Amino acid sequence: FFQSVTVFRKLLIFLYLNNMKNIKKIVSIILPDGRMIETVLDPVTGQTNFAVWENGKIKIINKLKDQNGQLLYPISASNTLLKSKLISFSSEPVRYENIDILLFEIQNFIHRYVDLSEEFEKIASYYILLSWVYDRFTEIPYLRKIGDFGSGKTRFLKVLGAICYKGVFASGGTSTAAIFHIIDKFQGTLIIDEADFIFSDEKSAVAKILNNGNASGFPILRVSQKNNGQFTPISYTVFCPKIIASRKNYTDQALESRFITETFRPTKIRNNIPITLPDAFEEESLRLRNNLLTYRFKMFNKIKKYIIPDNIPLEGRISQIFSPLLSVVFKQEDREHILEIASQYSNELKNDRSQNIEAQVLSIIKQLQNEKQILSIKNITNEFFVQFADYYNKKISGKWIGFIIRKKLNLRTIRRQNGYIVEPGQFKKIKEYLERYGL
Repeated sequence: FFQSVTVFRKLLIFLYLNNMKNIKKIVSIILPDGRMIETVLDPVTGQTNFAVWENGKIKIINKLKDQNGQLLYPISASNTLLKSKLISFSSEPVRYENIDILLFEIQNFIHRYVDLSEEFEKIASYYILLSWVYDRFTEIPYLRKIGDFGSGKTRFLKVLGAICYKGVFASGGTSTAAIFHIIDKFQGTLIIDEADFIFSDEKSAVAKILNNGNASGFPILRVSQKNNGQFTPISYTVFCPKIIASRKNYTDQALESRFITETFRPTKIRNNIPITLPDAFEEESLRLRNNLLTYRFKMFNKIKKYIIPDNIPLEGRISQIFSPLLSVVFKQEDREHILEIASQYSNELKNDRSQNIEAQVLSIIKQLQNEKQILSIKNITNEFFVQFADYYNKKISGKWIGFIIRKKLNLRTIRRQNGYIVEPGQFKKIKEYLERYGL
């Protein structure tokens, strides 16, 4: 008898484990057959379900099978992030009248609770739309507000985070491992106050996420130790929209160029901005999220990447970050205005680049070319010393300038009787550098 019970118990365990292998819990997915699946959270019952978009129709179900027959279930409502409201889901897809009215409602919602400039308020509204279809693109920009304590950064994060696509709030108390895991699992919009991490060892992890997370196909590898002591590399996807608050700009120009930024204006905050968010805020934000879920379903396959016209000369990186945003801009006047802002960013990037050491050396090269002088390392070093010695607390040597020319600017030099000169065959490259650096 006992032997039979043991065999029966083992059989039940085997069947249970075998069944569990065929079950997978997901947050959202687009299946090869075109079905779009999103987890929704019912605020009344506290249960999660799937909202499924199939052939232009929406249905709510609690499970489904993928093309391989695997059973898919929504992530449990008992998940800590859902219970603590650190991630914002829709409750159901709700029809909106048209995109024009939807944009108006988004901008009106932001305007009611956050004090932003008119142009940044418009950009923020379009960024919300972009967040709901971001996975249509291979690169995306980040949205940021810069300011010190008391400048409204936290309110900015709360309001935009409440209506963006699966907004995930990460605070300074969030561990590195949790941030990587959350982004990889939910693939929503990361809402982060960079100031929370400023005195923390986690700041370096945030920097890695920002450096790798604006383009798809660049996951971050972390090493995990198994119970047996072996180390296994784990790949985390960090590509997603990011809405950030910080106290200052980054010194890394490459990272800095990924942001569309509003810097705190030293003006009095509008009187009609509530000091605390009213009870109606949650209801309003949920209604918009429900509209935006329908927007994702209807517009995902219709949105095409906007190609910036050739007659608008933008830096490559600026074109990269503004093109996805412009792809969701449907008003011509708004598109033209945002293109003007993109041009300003492009000019600022050129100006910033013109302040670095490579630009300073190039300016000397250009001067010597205009004066018909030989582009020798000696001549360049002497003139560099005259113009820029006060900028540097180090000896201005020919060896250092030669290193900048050969390694930083990648210009070939050849030896002559009186020392090294820039090879004449490099003049075309010099011309291209001068144009790139705005010189």
